[in-house]
Amino acid sequence: MAEITRIFDLLDHLVEQYPKDDILAGKVNGEWVKYSSHDYYKFAHYLAYGLCEMGIKQGDRVITMSGNCPEWNFIDMALAMSGIIHVPIYPTLNTESYLHILRHSEATAVMVSSKVLLNRIRPALEQVDPKPQVYTLANIEGEHRTLEILKLGIANRDKWMGEIERRKREIKPDDWMTMIYTSGTTGLPKGVMLSHRNLCSNFLAHAKVNPMDSNCRALSFLPLNHIYERSLNYHWQVKGVSIYYAESLGTIQQNMLEIKGDGFCAVPRVLEMVYDKLYAAGKDFSGIKKKIYDWAFSHGRRYDYSGLRKFSPLYQINQKILDKLVYSQWREKFGGKRLIVITGGSSIQPEMVRVFAAAGINIYEGYGMSETSPVIAVNDPVDKLVRIGTVGPILSGVEVKFADDGEILTRGPHVMLGYYKDLEYTAEIIDKDGWLHTGDIGTLVAGRYLKITDRKKDIFKLSAGKYVAPQLIENMLRGSEYIEQVMIIGENEKQVAAIISPNFNTLHYWALKYKLHYRDNAELISLPKTQDKLRKVLDEFNKNLAPHEQVKQFRLVTDEWTPNNGLLSPTLKLRRGPLMDKYKDLVNDIYGKEKTSSNAFFSAFKSVELPTITMPWQKKNEK
Repeated sequence: MAEITRIFDLLDHLVEQYPKDDILAGKVNGEWVKYSSHDYYKFAHYLAYGLCEMGIKQGDRVITMSGNCPEWNFIDMALAMSGIIHVPIYPTLNTESYLHILRHSEATAVMVSSKVLLNRIRPALEQVDPKPQVYTLANIEGEHRTLEILKLGIANRDKWMGEIERRKREIKPDDWMTMIYTSGTTGLPKGVMLSHRNLCSNFLAHAKVNPMDSNCRALSFLPLNHIYERSLNYHWQVKGVSIYYAESLGTIQQNMLEIKGDGFCAVPRVLEMVYDKLYAAGKDFSGIKKKIYDWAFSHGRRYDYSGLRKFSPLYQINQKILDKLVYSQWREKFGGKRLIVITGGSSIQPEMVRVFAAAGINIYEGYGMSETSPVIAVNDPVDKLVRIGTVGPILSGVEVKFADDGEILTRGPHVMLGYYKDLEYTAEIIDKDGWLHTGDIGTLVAGRYLKITDRKKDIFKLSAGKYVAPQLIENMLRGSEYIEQVMIIGENEKQVAAIISPNFNTLHYWALKYKLHYRDNAELISLPKTQDKLRKVLDEFNKNLAPHEQVKQFRLVTDEWTPNNGLLSPTLKLRRGPLMDKYKDLVNDIYGKEKTSSNAFFSAFKSVELPTITMPWQKKNEK
């Protein structure tokens, strides 16, 4: 097998090692359209020839804005082998961020997948001079299409084949390959420059700890423009795993059932939603059926990857009984197989991991950031190095050490080239010895497993001088079925408090049980019984917190916190600045300060259904 040191080396690897008929697949008009390894190789090369004919030069930046689909990979590989910098961006940013990225990157071209996304970025495009050329995957009247690039490549194959092969030979592993604009929680996004070596060293290392192989199918649904999902896509390709792209977040279960998938990559929030649905299903049962269902959860909470054989024979007998009666039915909803699920981006509740694992839905938590390509540590089921509640052992080839204040520092081939056009900030995060300062606080458990305790910049001090790590408390509180999202506050104040967005599905069920009457959610959260219920929930968690960490006061809000309304980042992390601005009157009320007028407003979350993406060459009658 040829060494993989540049991203496009994956194409030769797939054709030589895994010449399968469904290396990539996506839904078109309700049917799965599959691409073979040879299709992948062919379309990527033709697009590369077309890019040359268009006059886009090595080192130019090209922005892509697309939902997940096989064609995203064709464009990604075409840009990589052409020496053109791929700049994938989120489809949920605001005009200010799009305008910043367009100007900052000086993009030569923009490729969008649909009219919806084109309309979203158009206001920013109209303010840029010179304007980049726009190409669309969908057929939009008056717009250039990606089909034109493909046809240019086919027509000029002989002209540019030699040039592309020359570029492929001369592109070095340390050459700049892509730029990822970090979403961040404050300020404008920064351009993270990553090389071929950054990406290849990282995905080759974490691919070794995943037991999936070329007989497996993975479902992809997290945004490919984020380095987390993108790296896992490379990871699956090097192992020959077939990648099927989900139609939307709302079709994950259906799509997994259709493809009989073996695993996927997720963020904790997705897994929390699945867990909540499974848990809520038991509320409709009664009698012996409900007792068995509740038993499945209580039994699962004792599960441990490394400790199952140490449990008593009775536990193992119960495991077999519950697998037959309950757990196997959960798996059937996702295709019937025992699953491999990789999660990252934020912490997941250990209890949730245990219950899923008992059911054969094996969740392995990892940790990283865009600046580290991205993985720093991940649990390793292949070598049985798994510790629930941690992000696993340090990845092979990655160095980690801790600063005096507990901050995690990392060094190695995974560390980015730097921030584009920002040498000063690059020097702030990467010191003279090459150590990248992650901004995360952590520790090693049992001398091997990395545990993240908080964000350095989020830790605050109470007026009495005691330090509070809010993420630790927030992650704990989100383990309650009554709490959807929570923000811990109290900097320079006497005590800790919380702003809570409840799980209204659970709250409605609870209110029905106790025959509470209310017109809407606003009235529901204002009821004394509701306030008392949440107080009791918090008091249970307070028992496990130090006195100065305990949540003394709280306020409930009806708003849903999402990336669409700017209260969460695109990677579903709290955006503390916007949240504090929105709820400043509540914060002032908690701490007895004078209220100020607020212009904050709430926009109800709306799931944007992206049109099905069909590459032009899928149309057999196209001439």
